[in-house]
Amino acid sequence: MPNTLEATIDIAAPPEQVWSIVSDLERMPEFSPNTVRVQPLGKIRTGTWVVNLNRDGAKYYPTTSRVVRYEPNRAIAFRMNENRTIWSFTLEPIESGTRVVQRRDIPRGVSWPVRRMIEAVLGGEQHFEANLVSGMNETLGKIKQTLES
Repeated sequence: MPNTLEATIDIAAPPEQVWSIVSDLERMPEFSPNTVRVQPLGKIRTGTWVVNLNRDGAKYYPTTSRVVRYEPNRAIAFRMNENRTIWSFTLEPIESGTRVVQRRDIPRGVSWPVRRMIEAVLGGEQHFEANLVSGMNETLGKIKQTLES
């Protein structure tokens, strides 16, 4: 069964600066090794539809999502339509700047066809999730590097 995934990092920058990156979904390919392209269909806010092209190694796959939470300088979350997972960035002010948490939640489970595709094409759930967590940590590290440079 799929698991909730999480990565956390502290960044020496105020939440407003971190927000400028995590809320600009079109910039995600700069930071995420699993994201090739993100195309919002309109201005980013709760309800906005987004078309994505993702990758797992040499394998590419499209997804669509919808922004389900948009709280400037605090949180952005989007639900993947194909597998019902919810991806989010949450920002928490701390003394040294901002703590950023990236999560993948699975409130309703993952559909059977998607689980079969992960098993058949993406190396199985354990391999796929390990790649996702590695990608989450890399994403947060690159955001930190960008903001602290």
